Amino acid sequence: MAISTTNSIIKPCYLNYGINTFISPKRHRYSHFSIYMKKILLIILVCFLYAQGLFAQRYLSDTFTAADSLVNIAYGSAPNYQHKTQTLLLDFYEPRGDKTSKRPLIIYVHGGGFVEGTRKWASVRLMCEKLAMKGYAVASIDYRLDPTVNVFQSDTNRRPITDAMHDLKAAIRFFKANQNKYRIDTANIVTGGESAGAITAMAAAYVDKLSEVKNYKKTNPNTVDGNSGNPGYSTRPKAVMCLCGIGDTLAMERPSDPPMLWIHGSKDPMLPIEWGQQVVTRAKNIGLPYEAIVFKGATHCPWYFGLPNWRSYLDSTVNYVANYLYYKGFAFGDKEVFAKVKPIAEKYQILPLNAVKPTGWLKQQVQDNLDGFTGHLDSLVPDLILKDDIYNKDRLTRKVKSKDVGAQGGGGGNNENEDNSWQVQFLWWNSETQSNWRDGYIRSAILANDKEHLSRIAKYIKGILATQDADGYLGIYDKELRYKFDQENGELWSKATLLRGLLAWYDYTKDKTVLTAIIRAVDNVMINWPVNKSHPFLAMKPDVSGLSHGLMFTDVLESLYHLTGNQKYMDYVLFMYKDFSEQVINEDAQYRKLLNADLLLRGHGVHTYEHLRTVAAAYYASGSPKLKQALHNFLEKVILATTASGAPVGDEWVLGRKADATKRGYEYCSLQELLHSYASLYAKSGENDYGDKIEKLFFNAAQGARHPSQSCIAYLKSDNSYAMEGWLNLDSADKHQVRYKYSPVHQDAAVCCVPNAGRIAPYYIQNMWMKSGNSLVASLLGPSTVNTTISGKPVSVKEVTEYPYSNSISFIITANGNFTLKIRKPEWVSKYTVSLMHTEEDGFIVISKNWKGTEMVKVDFAPEVKVNQDINNETYFTYGALVLAHPIAAKEIKGKSFPLAGFNDYRYEPENLEVLQYSGAPVKVAGNDKFTTSLYNPVTKQTETVTLQPIGSTILRQTTFKQK
Repeated sequence: MAISTTNSIIKPCYLNYGINTFISPKRHRYSHFSIYMKKILLIILVCFLYAQGLFAQRYLSDTFTAADSLVNIAYGSAPNYQHKTQTLLLDFYEPRGDKTSKRPLIIYVHGGGFVEGTRKWASVRLMCEKLAMKGYAVASIDYRLDPTVNVFQSDTNRRPITDAMHDLKAAIRFFKANQNKYRIDTANIVTGGESAGAITAMAAAYVDKLSEVKNYKKTNPNTVDGNSGNPGYSTRPKAVMCLCGIGDTLAMERPSDPPMLWIHGSKDPMLPIEWGQQVVTRAKNIGLPYEAIVFKGATHCPWYFGLPNWRSYLDSTVNYVANYLYYKGFAFGDKEVFAKVKPIAEKYQILPLNAVKPTGWLKQQVQDNLDGFTGHLDSLVPDLILKDDIYNKDRLTRKVKSKDVGAQGGGGGNNENEDNSWQVQFLWWNSETQSNWRDGYIRSAILANDKEHLSRIAKYIKGILATQDADGYLGIYDKELRYKFDQENGELWSKATLLRGLLAWYDYTKDKTVLTAIIRAVDNVMINWPVNKSHPFLAMKPDVSGLSHGLMFTDVLESLYHLTGNQKYMDYVLFMYKDFSEQVINEDAQYRKLLNADLLLRGHGVHTYEHLRTVAAAYYASGSPKLKQALHNFLEKVILATTASGAPVGDEWVLGRKADATKRGYEYCSLQELLHSYASLYAKSGENDYGDKIEKLFFNAAQGARHPSQSCIAYLKSDNSYAMEGWLNLDSADKHQVRYKYSPVHQDAAVCCVPNAGRIAPYYIQNMWMKSGNSLVASLLGPSTVNTTISGKPVSVKEVTEYPYSNSISFIITANGNFTLKIRKPEWVSKYTVSLMHTEEDGFIVISKNWKGTEMVKVDFAPEVKVNQDINNETYFTYGALVLAHPIAAKEIKGKSFPLAGFNDYRYEPENLEVLQYSGAPVKVAGNDKFTTSLYNPVTKQTETVTLQPIGSTILRQTTFKQK
């Protein structure tokens, strides 16, 4: 009897193939005969269909009747324990008659305590043959043994484990090097084994640092992958199978490590089940996907030839392995997840960029950015923007091995105890800096109608279009490198950032030359990475950046779909998300991780929050109920990572920890990306609560991370900001952390947040107005004008307000004809007045009428100070759409000055920090965006009258308050 436990959302399915038919004794005897004959006919039909293969499912059923083998294949060599070179051999099994061009591969490792054993053992051969008959390619390897040591003694030589691990890694590399000869899908290789073979497979899957290898006593290798042959290929398996084995739990570190199948006998005398269960406990604790099977009463490897009931155990093990690999390891069962069921139409239409223009304080902010860091970033960091012509003459080649972008590294790694400087000097990084900056710059110049900047941009557009190759390629790699990656790269990301800016320019100019160039560039991607025949997200190592950023090619594809109506672009989004989800990488948005509702977000925050819109796009492109569930889970996880100001934490990694106003920071990049994702979801769903999320984030977190009077922003900021000296608040333990300060550049960390600070206002502005059929929707509120057409007739609306700093809005409508004006009613509004007849539907104020000439609608919201609790039950205050904070007096320390006058870095230390507590006193409106209340000072033990103000106007501040 097997007991199955799993942390996956898909539970084991127990099927009862017996048929119990209950027939009333009063029924005629011919009814018995009729039912009996129907059963016979049904059984005959089922047998016929099965014989025809209609019920057979490759990788689950015995789809093939036999397996063929190629034996004694040399896959490498290495010195053995006698210091003699040993040729390493394997046997290869494949389904007889299989014509498939690429097959998933299982590499199986025999047992024997590292002192004996062979791939030729009968039970090993039978295991491999049975798995091959299910449709897999299977390799059974021999590896170096050492009969002179017992690796299970605590003080003995553990080198045989390391040697075996290195040999298994060589076997993985062998099949990658010979993938065409053996017809292997190199993106789908799993490893597994029994007993010592399981230990070997677990080491190969999870030991990925030299420090971990050196933990094996009397082992002193100089590489993790070893030198057994076939260098230059990734050795990370898609999944691992631990059959009656154990593993190094310290090497199991991340939820994104290869998922694990663990099978063990409850009466194992050689490797007691208590030893084996340690890896299961570890997997559960770190959120690693696993499935655990216990054979009740079974001995060690009960499928060994000749043991009691060995055939039954062998068949059960093969079936468990096949089911696990199909549904979880290879996730072939996920194909239905990504199948197109019925694409879902979007509720709202996002208007072209130039249709909505800012006025009032919004226009002033856009102009301030143009006069400041957004309009001058190329002069502030010329080495990154002007001197590196990365899309043209400085395209990346194999000769380019490094590039200094000025970053220092450190701070905010994906493991709390590591520096993670691996991500400091990416070769593609300047493409992001340049193109994200230009995207915000282009949009800002258009919205401000700044002729000087528009003239500069026109010259840039002409130049960048001239770099397009004859085949349509627009990008940063030469012909030798492009589209030929199995590791970290910026191919899709450099295109996504570039093409977003070009799409904005096309919105403004309607220049068909620009649109044609964009379409040709996208077609070039789709030709070189064809749907379901390529792996654009394949990575040798799980820690990736540009590669996973590349999923945001989604933005370009969605825009082209909206412009052309061509479904192929949304089909490609679905393909990208499928391939992204199938890879072994450290990213939160992968489908299987999203299904685990209990797995908190852990990844690089900006990746996580931008990927939200790809998951949404894939769901709407497919209509898949399972993707709907994944999207729902994703949104719930984001809520747990969201602070009182609406900001998503990640400094820079989320690390599986919830939002905290004091202990967690958020990155300006993440603010822009989550706002963009929420705007995409708003248009797709029509649900107005996304408008509340966007407004809260933009009016509070985004404004609160800008300097109130200087042209600079905080790379990282926290709701409770007690100091801005480089590190988080007063925690100076990480001397490399430089992100908690104000700068117009932040080159010592990365020039990524400043470009995104120039994008966030234009993206907010473009989404302030949307259309839906015969309706014009005021989706986000603020001073603006919109010019569009409804039912072919021109409509113009001026939204006159200083919202959110004022809560009176006048809509001046110029139109002739029938249409519906929908005005989003913010979530915080309980009382309001409207000057015209209206209804309220789904959180919108709805006015349907025949408009004539110029008319006005006046809306007045009546805000009140509200007392709220964040996810940690700390108190914070809001007034309308504004989050309030207590400003903390600070000493300003001017830092680096830039060659351009008026641009500086700034740090701040508190003059007298006293963290206050809330004792229940009311908050009073004092006027001029000021509020007063009484808070308890635990240092003086006195209640003090303090001032509150919008968080966006503060530098150092306390936003949340513990209860007294």
